[in-house]
Amino acid sequence: MLNVIDHGPADTNEPPLLIVHGLFGSGRNWGAIAKRLSPNRRVIAVDQRNHGNSPWFDSHTYEDMAADLAEVITHFGGRMDVCGHSMGGKASMVLALTRPELVNRLIAADIAPVPYSHDQNQNIEIMRSVDLSKVTKRSDATAQLAQRLDDTTLQSFFTQSLDVKEKRWRLNLDVLERDMPKILDFPEIKSQFTGPTLFLSGANSDYVRPEYRPTIREKFPKARFAKITGAGHWLHAEKPREFVASVEAWLSHSAS
Repeated sequence: MLNVIDHGPADTNEPPLLIVHGLFGSGRNWGAIAKRLSPNRRVIAVDQRNHGNSPWFDSHTYEDMAADLAEVITHFGGRMDVCGHSMGGKASMVLALTRPELVNRLIAADIAPVPYSHDQNQNIEIMRSVDLSKVTKRSDATAQLAQRLDDTTLQSFFTQSLDVKEKRWRLNLDVLERDMPKILDFPEIKSQFTGPTLFLSGANSDYVRPEYRPTIREKFPKARFAKITGAGHWLHAEKPREFVASVEAWLSHSAS
């Protein structure tokens, strides 16, 4: 089973919330968000396959990821609210479309069920360029990344997946690189998820465009849309308080 980080009370009237990170991320990246959401509900953040402390596999498809999430939900008793960001949002959507009995409500954070052209293999190449033999602390890796990557946010984000002691990335870079076309795509699934669904986007992001809405509504007929002002694709990291407030307000409003 995937590695999980369990937050909040196990015994509560609120349904548990599963948080699913995006590409190159981990459940630990969502620690602050999970803690803020967990006073009155159980919040479980996973490391997806080939990420963090979860097992590595020779495959990285959305069908794989959805099956992994289904196993976690079943392990914890079945049926959860699910919040997924980017790649994790697509995995969560595939879960909802193929195993709707396991998903109470769905939040897709800055992602749509469509193919994208935002190739990430250049970032894999940048991570591979780090000479891990010369890394004794995280700042050593950051300094090397800075030679090829100007974005300080991404520098910090990538080094969170670095095991400094073992001098290795907690990312299966070979499989992620090979399966990047599948990660950018979205599988053909004819079914619908008829539960409450929120597409929560960064107002400065172009990942959920108006022209995607017909496709979204076809698959998620109860879809609602909201934007966080001043946020881009990394809306939960850029505007964490606003992200938490938006999620809490929608969960409260959509409660059955």
